[in-house]
Amino acid sequence: MGLAGLAGLLLVAFLAVRTPDVPVETLRARYANAASQFLELEPGFAVHVRDEGPRDAPVLLLLHGSNASLHTWEPWVERLAADYRVVTLDLQGHGLTGPTPSGCYSGSCMAATVEAVRARLGIERMGVGGNSMGGLVAIRYALAHPERVSALVLVDSAGARLPSRGKPPLGFRIAGMPGVRQLAEHVTPRAMIERSLDQSTSVKAAASPGKVDRYWELLRHPGNRAATIARFATPREPFGADTLAALADLPVLILWGSEDRLFPPEAAQWFKAALPQAELVIYDGVGHIPQEEAPDESAADVRAFLMRHQPTAARVAELQSPA
Repeated sequence: MGLAGLAGLLLVAFLAVRTPDVPVETLRARYANAASQFLELEPGFAVHVRDEGPRDAPVLLLLHGSNASLHTWEPWVERLAADYRVVTLDLQGHGLTGPTPSGCYSGSCMAATVEAVRARLGIERMGVGGNSMGGLVAIRYALAHPERVSALVLVDSAGARLPSRGKPPLGFRIAGMPGVRQLAEHVTPRAMIERSLDQSTSVKAAASPGKVDRYWELLRHPGNRAATIARFATPREPFGADTLAALADLPVLILWGSEDRLFPPEAAQWFKAALPQAELVIYDGVGHIPQEEAPDESAADVRAFLMRHQPTAARVAELQSPA
């Protein structure tokens, strides 16, 4: 077989396994809802935001993890938005937001996106929470804008400075492999997403076929796969305990799954040691995504924490009323 024939066979093989992007219009029709808005922060960069709950209530802004989307917080929104103004968003390179023209996907750049969204929504102060990568971004934001943050909720957060535990995750290894990296922007089998979500969860209802489809399709938003590879190629940003000392006066709630295989409970203990004022809750039988795996328990713990540090007007009135 000549080179031309071999090239033809390789092209046929590539086309057989290629998973194309999903058009933006299709994704918005499927995954936006009546609460969705798209805030254009700069030309070509509109952030998908949902702003739900009473306008005059204390604000809780929530940040999703790597390759997730604001949909991960829907269980908490359902349980908290009657009393709190809950803001969720798709960070750059994720969900319906898509890539950013700057090409910057570091925690600091994502924190800058959070600040731009806060300013556009006219929010003065807010509780900020994040899961996994979103927890790292929440910490970055609190360090950069302490005057805007009234409380911090870390849910199986990235950013702990722990000894390496073997090989880095597959995505990070792919990002460092020229050729394979470019291929990964076009070949994303659903089975790979299914396996990743299964490994991240212990409560398998959080890894249902519908959720696998959502992760898989939103990853194929135009530009999201290239953004993911660029993000994985960005050096990691663990914190030092001395850095977190700047948050010593901030109320902090740490929520963690006892069976988290990505960030084990030792990471929760590291954060607790670095933030001794923090409250720590460990959920037995739960993996990396407590807000989806244990929505009732985790939302109840967040509500109790917020009522102590960001009480609603009704709660304030209750406390002030005569016995």
